[in-house]
Order: sequence, then structure tokens, then C-alpha cells
Amino acid sequence: MASDKKRRGTRGAGAFLWRWFKRLAIAGIVLLLVLPLVFFAVFRFVPVPFTSFMVQGSVTGLLEEKPYTLRHDWVPLEQISPRLQRAVIASEDQKFLDHYGLDIEAMQKALMHNKRSKRIRGGSTISQQTAKNLFLWPGRSYVRKGLEAYLTLLMETAWSKERILEVYLNSAEFGRGIYGAEAAAQYYFRKPAGKLSSREAALLAAVLPAPRKRNPARPSGYVSRRAAWIQGQMARLGPVEKVFTAD
Repeated sequence: MASDKKRRGTRGAGAFLWRWFKRLAIAGIVLLLVLPLVFFAVFRFVPVPFTSFMVQGSVTGLLEEKPYTLRHDWVPLEQISPRLQRAVIASEDQKFLDHYGLDIEAMQKALMHNKRSKRIRGGSTISQQTAKNLFLWPGRSYVRKGLEAYLTLLMETAWSKERILEVYLNSAEFGRGIYGAEAAAQYYFRKPAGKLSSREAALLAAVLPAPRKRNPARPSGYVSRRAAWIQGQMARLGPVEKVFTAD
């Protein structure tokens, strides 16, 4: 009798825990579906005050021994030089206006390249990078990539290309604690983002793949060469309707 009661008690506790697990799983799925929709609705026009990467960078900075200062000044897209807008598209995602958030061909090419080379190449679009900056964390995993793709598709549905580019340029990291075009322009070149030259814009775009290892104001040979390539691509792209204005 005692053993029967013990088994029934064990089964009852297991059933109770299973019910709570299912409830928590359902709640997590609902939050994953609903919260991004609320976020994209609220911040369709309102400046985004901070991102997941800014929070993580600040926490990491507090744990490090050297001083850490978070620099971030939101400015509307029209106050960011068209040269920088064109530079980041030329550098990061030349099909930005044509895809719906994901560039499958670029992802496949990056995968094949990374199998052959020790220098890792990313295949993420500007939209994917924006979603990652806003919600996710550094690193590479299938879970993060899956969440990134989901959030990217939601964002492309909720926001215009201009808005995505505006948020990207205000949230991208250009150096340790330096987030957004305005903070980067002021820190590296002592001028507002709207006054950047083509060379300065190309140098800022050139450091984006590894902003904590490269300095656009004191460019290495690699950064200088990459910036020159970006300037060539900028000239080839020319002004892009609805995103760029003529220089």
C-alpha cells in the first residue's frame, strides 16, 4: 500500500511539473511572437533608445578593468550623410533594396567560403544585422540564426527600408562603446554624421565587420584598402532612390 501511494505521488508530481513546463513553454512562445510585434509597432517612428548589444556591451565594460563609456546619439536618417548610407550598403549589403531581409545566395557563398578559409565571412544582410543588434547576442549558433531570421522577416514586414537603414545606422557598433553614426563621426572625425566626406564614410563602413579591432581615424593598411574598394563600389552604385539623396 505504501509503495502504491508513493508511485501515485511520484506520477502526480511528474504530471504537475509537466503541466507547468507546458504552460511556461506556451508563455515563452507567445512572448516570442507578441513582444517583437509590439516593439516594431512602437518603434516604427520613435527613436530606439538602446539595443541588446548596447546593454551587453555596458555590462561587459563594467566587468573589465579599463574604463568604459557608452556613446550613442540618435539622429534621423536625413541628418546622416548620404555618403555613409551608400557606404554601408556598398560594404555590407548591395542587394539591400531588392531582398526581403534574407539574401540566400550571399549566405550560401559565405558558407562555402568559411569552409575553405580561416577568415570568416558573414552573409548577413543589413536587416539581419539590425535584428541581431536590437534583440540578440554575439556568437554563431543555429538557434541564434533561426531567431535572427524570424525577427528579420517580422521587421521587413513592419518597417520600410528607410526605417531599417535608419535604425541600423543608429545602432551599429563602430568601436568599443561607440554606437551609431553620430557618435562615431563625432568621436573619430570631430564632426556631425551629416558632414562626413566620402573617404570618412568609407572608413567607417570598413571597420564594421570588426569595430573593436580597427580604427577608422588611424586605419591600418587593410582598412585603407577596404575603404578604397568601398569608395569604388559607392561610385558604381550611385544615388539609390528612396534611400539616398544626391551628393
